[in-house]
Amino acid sequence: MLSRTAENLYWLARYVERAEYLARTIDATLRVTALPAAYIGKTNEWDSALLTAGVAASFYQKYEEANEHNVVDYLSFSVDNPSSIRNCIEAARLNSRSVRTALTSEMWDTINSAWIELQEVWSKGTSTREDLAKFLRFVQETSLRFDGSAYRTMLRNDAYWFSRLGLHLERADNTARILDVKYHVLLPEEEHVGGPLDFYQWSSILRSVSALTAYHWVYRETLKPWLVADLLILNGTLPRSLASCYDNLVRNLDQIGVAYGRQGPAQRHARGIRNRLEHSNMNDIFQHGVHEFIQEFITDNSRLGEIITKQYLI
Repeated sequence: MLSRTAENLYWLARYVERAEYLARTIDATLRVTALPAAYIGKTNEWDSALLTAGVAASFYQKYEEANEHNVVDYLSFSVDNPSSIRNCIEAARLNSRSVRTALTSEMWDTINSAWIELQEVWSKGTSTREDLAKFLRFVQETSLRFDGSAYRTMLRNDAYWFSRLGLHLERADNTARILDVKYHVLLPEEEHVGGPLDFYQWSSILRSVSALTAYHWVYRETLKPWLVADLLILNGTLPRSLASCYDNLVRNLDQIGVAYGRQGPAQRHARGIRNRLEHSNMNDIFQHGVHEFIQEFITDNSRLGEIITKQYLI
């Protein structure tokens, strides 16, 4: 496979996953801000949404205040935000056009129809909460359709494996960032762990990664920070956990290595991160510091992306 084709497949999957994650982040933030002021206290949930998306610095270059209108516009439709949902879907379509012959018809139809529908939504706007909810649901359903069509229709060859690399690398980064914002930034110092604010923030985080029901299936008790962290970091049965993402990354990198007859630094680096996750437990992570652990993971995850690019995509 040409490195350019592999790169387009890799980034196509990343852009689709990122668009879904932003839609989930906005949806979860809307749920929390709809609560009575007595529950959400003095926190600015829209600030936390920007931090989670990693675009706070660029946002404040354009806007003075992080409110619902400004943040939703910036994360959803802003041309100036490279990671906005609009730009992600447009970039996904450009990448899919470049590798049209490597995609199945179902995958192409999903991306192309999503881009066409996005133009209509963008021109009309989302002036009401109902319109915004429909738009966010459309983005999530687009990602699910694309992921499902890839899983059901692609040959299990290097095209599929590079696509999966992009998806799981992006998913791991997203899960880590939203968990880090909660632990390090979101909860005000005067709030007690286990209070009403704490409960609804943890609920919003689990909703944003589709894990609220899974949490109750696994632990069968009320929300507790260390159990939420355990689920999102170490539980390999949750598809969006860091452990699950790295199980998949190692598996797909190994398959690429076998197909091309050689292993490399990407395989070794991914195995190193997976082994560290496998040998970690929540007591050690809390003693070391959850923020420090996650920051180290985000750095290592970004490093893996750089290594994959250098090894295969240049």
